[in-house]
Amino acid sequence: MSTNNKPRSIVNTETFQCVRCGLTVTAAAPDGARRNHCPSCLHSQHVLDRVEGGPSECRSRMIPISIAVLRTGDWVIIHRCTRCGELTSNPVCGDDNQLILIRMAVRPLAQPPFPLEAFGDL
Repeated sequence: MSTNNKPRSIVNTETFQCVRCGLTVTAAAPDGARRNHCPSCLHSQHVLDRVEGGPSECRSRMIPISIAVLRTGDWVIIHRCTRCGELTSNPVCGDDNQLILIRMAVRPLAQPPFPLEAFGDL
């Protein structure tokens, strides 16, 4: 009987299926952090109740609605639940769809709540 005392690396193979596009997603992001949204369409599932601090019974789709930038410069995706309306923030992962991230980031500038013509008179 041979005993091998070498430490074996453990590969995390936990996956989930995207609730919007159906992509099979690994739960580990490229940086090793735990991922909770699809890197392709950025949608998530409402599994954690931030108000109650435990699992959520809602289980509805969370749609990405905006980007926020933390004081550290890190970006987070703001999600809204399609059923109960709860808002959550989740860190952006290195392999997230950059086009969708940029589109969400510039949306407030592209569609301001006031007419841009007002700046021409200043």
